[in-house]
Amino acid sequence: MAKNLNIGVIGAGRISRVHTPLLAQRVPGARVVKLCDLDLEKAHALGDALGIPVCQDFREIVNDPDIDAIFILTSTNAHVPITLEAAKAKKHIFCEKPIDHDADEIRRVIKAVEEAGVKFQVGFNRRFDRNFAQVRKSVAEGRVGDVHIIKITSRDPQAPPLNYVETSGGIFADMSIYDFDMVQFLSGAKVTEVSVFGANLINPEFAKYGDVDTCVISMKLDSGALAIINNSRQAVYGYDQRLEVFGSKGCVTADNEQSNNTMLFTADVVIQEKPLWFFLERYAEAFLYEDISFVESCVNDSPTLIDVRGGLSPILIADAAAKSCASGGIPVSVASE
Repeated sequence: MAKNLNIGVIGAGRISRVHTPLLAQRVPGARVVKLCDLDLEKAHALGDALGIPVCQDFREIVNDPDIDAIFILTSTNAHVPITLEAAKAKKHIFCEKPIDHDADEIRRVIKAVEEAGVKFQVGFNRRFDRNFAQVRKSVAEGRVGDVHIIKITSRDPQAPPLNYVETSGGIFADMSIYDFDMVQFLSGAKVTEVSVFGANLINPEFAKYGDVDTCVISMKLDSGALAIINNSRQAVYGYDQRLEVFGSKGCVTADNEQSNNTMLFTADVVIQEKPLWFFLERYAEAFLYEDISFVESCVNDSPTLIDVRGGLSPILIADAAAKSCASGGIPVSVASE
């Protein structure tokens, strides 16, 4: 790459503790020049360890003429206001998913970003997982023929606390949204209709917030293909992430990642490792590759793999899924973009 990309990071919470060390230490061409969080103690805890200056007001980053790009790693409710100011300041933008829970707010962001002519990437890190990327490559090369069925299993190792559920936007906007993006990424087609059955089989308290902890989602795609997603907030054996694309010429699958791939066979038992425990382990390399991809897009003036418009469709699917679930599984059409 021709030059370094000067980056300002906004947010010092859990997801920032993933991205910021990668940007500071492992992403070629990336240079983190400032870190911001309303909680200065939290900002210092992360920034000081990496030798990054910190601040409390995100505008200090947005208005810094030496900063080329901004990573927005805050809670979802802060994404839109920061993005709008960053686009106005002509900064390239990486924004964690979802851009917002409201489709109209995302449309505001699309308009602002496209008018500003800046790069934008949504943090759907699973597109950068080496196994899922290989599945997509096999499909794009026609090795499974016409896609008929996509099956995704996505289960967390333990249910989140109720104070998280209260503000998460619900399972479809918070958890299933990754799978909605993956269905479209793997198939190259758009989801047009969803039917959802949901239940609270892990924690009945989720119902207080109009949410479920277990669901099965059936989908129709504009290519004629079908997709099935099953989500659970609690798989006691670990972070369960599997998928399959079946087509007219064959099938391609991706299984769970484990600490090692050995299997022990004896007269009494067959033993293999459980899946890795959570997303921080399972998608560690995917986070690195997505950060590298964004930096390269900015420096080389090339398109991002998932741009600002890619952040709208999964939320529209999530809205339809929530309506279907609330209605007891009645099929709901996905709104147009």
